[in-house]
Formats: sequence, structure tokens, C-alpha cells
Amino acid sequence: MAHVHAEPPKDHTAAFKWGIGLNAAFIIIEGGVGLTMGSLALVADAGHNLSDVLGLVISWVAMILSQRAATKKFTYGYKRSSILAALLNAMILLVAIGGIIIEAVQRVQHPAPVSGWSVIIVAAVGVVINGLTAFLFLSGQKNDLNIRGAFLHMAADTAVSVGVVIAGIVMLFTDWYWLDPVISLIIAVIILISTWHLFMDATRLSLDVVPKNIDLDHVKQSLLKMPSVIEIHDLHIWPLSTTENACTVHLVRDTMDGNNAFLERCDRLLTSQYDICHVTTQVELGRLTDESTDHSV
Repeated sequence: MAHVHAEPPKDHTAAFKWGIGLNAAFIIIEGGVGLTMGSLALVADAGHNLSDVLGLVISWVAMILSQRAATKKFTYGYKRSSILAALLNAMILLVAIGGIIIEAVQRVQHPAPVSGWSVIIVAAVGVVINGLTAFLFLSGQKNDLNIRGAFLHMAADTAVSVGVVIAGIVMLFTDWYWLDPVISLIIAVIILISTWHLFMDATRLSLDVVPKNIDLDHVKQSLLKMPSVIEIHDLHIWPLSTTENACTVHLVRDTMDGNNAFLERCDRLLTSQYDICHVTTQVELGRLTDESTDHSV
């Protein structure tokens, strides 16, 4: 039997610090102007940014915890905290969306005048800040659900801020004050789409589903093609965290010759081709028969 560990994921501490700091400052500006000028679009976006900051803090704490060493009680360390953080982040955002929708519907029925220039200026600042924050998480969003969640939220916020700028310009030349709460509803829909995907992905990971980027059947076939392997069973692949996957497998060989080299080759296959960082392989001796097959996964 043998096991192997891959290198730890990249640290995004700097990105979290800048993202949290920039958005916290913007929340104060946007929320204050929105309340003063009576713009629900700005207040709604400020509330969403507040939930984003809370989500970033939760994800940052989870990232720190996931890097702590294993203990006698937590033999895998605290890696799964990143999955719980993603799930909690999604739930917080879903609650925030509900509040935005309720208020926006009420304002559609009773629209009120809004200062167009104030909306335009503050939203334009939001385009810059949200866009910069999204860029900070661009490099890590492909391989980490937490980072991807942060990136998607910031990218969506950037697009929403662009929409608010457009609405402000329209209100400068028209009396379409209903456009402000409508923009709020559009904000809610955009957030809902990205948040729902985050929620479903986090839920799947918490249930130890096979990660999306790994094809279980393909892994089985690759292992069965290895020299001397006649059978495979008890193959399990699951997420340790939002960035790290684990695998255990029992392989039946028709010989035990060169077993150490065989184990090294098996571990190298799983870590290099299938993004699995923690591999445990058990080898058993068996005989090749016509009925030798894969009994279970």
C-alpha cells in the first residue's frame, strides 16, 4: 500500500486583503449616497457588496484554516472548511437577494425621483472597484470554488454597475424613475444565477460527490490499462476541500514483482492526469480469469 500528497494550493491572501478593503470602502460611499439620494439601485448594490465582503471574509478564514496541519482529531486538517465557507456564502447571498427583490417590487409600484448624476458617478466608481477586485481573483478562479465564487460575484457586480450607469444616464433625460427599481430586480436576477450555481456546487462537494473535472469511468479504464492489473474495486474519489481531491483504490495484480515501482507509477498517473492530491493505493495478488472484471467502484 502507498499514498502520495500533491503540493498545496496557491495562497490568495493578498487578493482577499485588497478585495475586502476596496469593497468595504465602496460600501460606505455607495450606501451613503444611495440613502441620501433615495436610489434603491445604489442601496441594493451596496447591500450586495456588503454580503460580498462578508463572503470574502468567510472564504479567507476558511482558506487559512484549510492550510493548518492535521491533528489527532482532524486527521485531514481543516480542508473541508473551504467547502462549508462556499456553502455559507451562497446561503447568505440568497437571503440578501430575497430582501432586494421584495423592496424592488414595492418601489416599482411606487417609484420616486432619483438624482441621476449621483447614481452615475457612484456606479462608475463601482465599475472600477468591482472590476479590479474581480481581476485579483482571475488567476485562481478555475481551480477553487471559493475563488471562483468571489470572481463571479465581482464580475457580476461590475456588469451591474455598468447597468446602473446606463439607468442613471436615461433618468437624466427622462422621467423614467421606475427604471431604478427595475435595475434592482436585474441585479437580483444576475446575483441569483451565479449564487445558485455556487450553492449547488458547494452542496455537491459537501456530499463527497466525484469532482466535476474528474471522469470516474476514465480513471477506472486508465488503471485497468496498467501492466499486470486484472481487476479494480473500491475506487473512491471525493473532494477534501474546494481545491484538493482524494482517491482510494484497491488494485488486483497477477504478480507482485516490482510492486514499489508499480505503486509509484499508479500514484503519478492519478496525480498528474486527474488532479488528485491525496492517493492511497492498495495492491492485492490475484489470478487472471475470464470472469476477472471491475466488481464495484
